[in-house]
Amino acid sequence: MNTGLTSSLNHLFDTVTAGPLRVPGVVAAITGRDGLVYQGASGQRTLGQAGEMTTDSVFALFSATKAITATAVLQLVEEGRLDLDAPARDYLPMIGERQVLEGFDSDGSPRLRPPKKPITTRMLLLHTAGFDYEFFNEHYNRLAREQGLPGIISGSLAALQTPLLFEPGAQWEYGSNLDWAGLVVEAITGQRLGEVMQQRIFEPLGMTDTAFTMTPSMLQRRACLHQREVDGSLSVLEDFILPQDPEVHMGGHGLYSTVQDYCRFIRAWLNDGQGDHGRILRPETIRLAEKNGLDNLKIKALPGVIPSLTNTAEFFPGMPKSWGLSFMINDEDAHTGRPAGSLAWAGLANLFYWIDRKNGIGGFWATQILPFADPISVSGYLGFETAAYRYLTG
Repeated sequence: MNTGLTSSLNHLFDTVTAGPLRVPGVVAAITGRDGLVYQGASGQRTLGQAGEMTTDSVFALFSATKAITATAVLQLVEEGRLDLDAPARDYLPMIGERQVLEGFDSDGSPRLRPPKKPITTRMLLLHTAGFDYEFFNEHYNRLAREQGLPGIISGSLAALQTPLLFEPGAQWEYGSNLDWAGLVVEAITGQRLGEVMQQRIFEPLGMTDTAFTMTPSMLQRRACLHQREVDGSLSVLEDFILPQDPEVHMGGHGLYSTVQDYCRFIRAWLNDGQGDHGRILRPETIRLAEKNGLDNLKIKALPGVIPSLTNTAEFFPGMPKSWGLSFMINDEDAHTGRPAGSLAWAGLANLFYWIDRKNGIGGFWATQILPFADPISVSGYLGFETAAYRYLTG
């Protein structure tokens, strides 16, 4: 264990969980190709209640779920059961019913037209199919307010019945694409997404604390969600739990897990798809997935449309960034030390991870705070990643 890294990060954790502007609790870990090189926890699972944050605390992953769903998709590609460039409706007919939103009539009804080209599963993994989220897009937010469209975190099929914002493949727009990709996996395998992940990803990687439906043990270790108020204070959202018997296993946001488990997933990507108890992907598939799939498109800032859920967010503002299958790729070296070509993403409750295959390290920072892009959380995470590079590669 690197004593300088441990001392630096322990101090960071104690600082970020103290004082009036703090996070209630955080767990974070860094992994190399051979195992964890650091893990730590600080603060409380629930602010103001007994129960310290521990390294086996359970978190709602939100969008950190997406990379696991993409892995399940890529497994089917390897087996020849899924063509990324075939119309997704060939596997999941109902996705072919989605139409393009052209505007709203005077009575508020959405004005729709059929798309000129079909959605493919590659578009779903790249976020170019045309879907968005109601907290990042005003049109979707209007549909929720005026047409009664359920929120995405309802875990309902109705929440996915949204129009496309543009012709499939024309733009990059972050949204419910991986929820649809999960339904494609279910249609091909004839199993629920959670069962597919358990058999084909979690068991080979030794991930025993990851699921859409928490076990009693996971429930006991669950970190509560918190809300950052306008004045910077924190309140507890004790009853905010993702549906535990959802109609849809949402491949875009529905998993619960621990930092230790997620680092097992990161480590498999560092090791060309090899896990502790088996292989989940071939090396050539990993190399395909880490390439930019957007051609000349670049990803953009995510506008905060519902302030209680998200601030406007952009990773490394001003830096060009691309997208793979299905991760953000930084096109230039980052100020933290992360080299160009690394993979990364995040989860709504201020969870952040990165995968640096060049240097063989990755990390995961987990909190449970809304809104997304919480400045205190982001600052803490960037300090965490910077320390990793200072002590492990410097």
